[in-house]
Amino acid sequence: MSYMAATGAEEEEEEESVAATAEVEIHLPAEVDWEMLDKWRFFVLGAALFSGVSAALYPAVVLKTRIQVAQPPSPCLLRAVASILRHEGPRGFYRGFATSLAGTVPARALYMGALEATKSAVGTATLRFGVPEPAASAAASAAAGLSAAIAAQFVWTPIDVVSQRLMVQGSAAAAKYRGGVDAFKKILCSDGLRGLYRGFGMSILTYAPSNAVWWASYNLSQRLIWSGIGYHMTEGGGELRPSYGAVMAVQGVSAAMAGGASAVMTMPLDTIKTRMQVLDGEGERMTIGRTVRSLLREGGWGACYRGLGPRWVSMSLSATTMITTYELLKRLSTKESP
Repeated sequence: MSYMAATGAEEEEEEESVAATAEVEIHLPAEVDWEMLDKWRFFVLGAALFSGVSAALYPAVVLKTRIQVAQPPSPCLLRAVASILRHEGPRGFYRGFATSLAGTVPARALYMGALEATKSAVGTATLRFGVPEPAASAAASAAAGLSAAIAAQFVWTPIDVVSQRLMVQGSAAAAKYRGGVDAFKKILCSDGLRGLYRGFGMSILTYAPSNAVWWASYNLSQRLIWSGIGYHMTEGGGELRPSYGAVMAVQGVSAAMAGGASAVMTMPLDTIKTRMQVLDGEGERMTIGRTVRSLLREGGWGACYRGLGPRWVSMSLSATTMITTYELLKRLSTKESP
């Protein structure tokens, strides 16, 4: 993959313009696509790597969830941290983690498989139709993110429902659930399969567009950054072959930008989804309309943004670590790798 950056003095005349340019061609390592991957190695290494990343970021998810469903509202981040440490200790930040981790492996496998397969198929198809490479790459990334999010939610929604119930119940002796399996059984017995898929539609509405926008903006952000680097290195022209370290740094910055923007854009949807999955609704079914009305009564539209700080940090850090880990995973999983 290469990017071209040019600069020069342009003189406009009535019918034509002449540009004197000096160009720098930036050669990046070749993109690793679906056909180049050793699938067994890809999924096994991916499960191990992403499990480690999930463990590191899980406390921020717990904190965000607690703030979103707190009644009465407790928007103070430091107070929420202090409360968990005082009543539950450090272990409180990992409530429901075993359940979440159990679902991470199959969900990530579905996500990565759908992502790479769709990206490869759509990218090839758009190029055959004569779409310019930058637009084809962005379209393929958007379609891949959309399909990956939908595929993963079939596994992730039940895991999300169970793990979030465990996150918010605290350490009281009279806790409603004794663990993930117990929570799964009780939800299934009381609400049936619908209970495990509570908020599924809202999850799709939250994650599918978010993933499409994220992958497209991540792709475009990289191009903009490399173009900017090329622009500032145009003196004398020539070419640049960045090291893997430089490539990963640009990928990390691009991912953080895309992750932070996505967190802000989808925060209200995530708050509604979390409440639908966690709160019981006092015997009444938690619908989207009922959840929104409850939030508005509690604190207006600002209530939809409770937990934004932890979610913004979590998504930015997650995006950076996930994408650098993901790109490393693909390179370790190529068929040519020893």
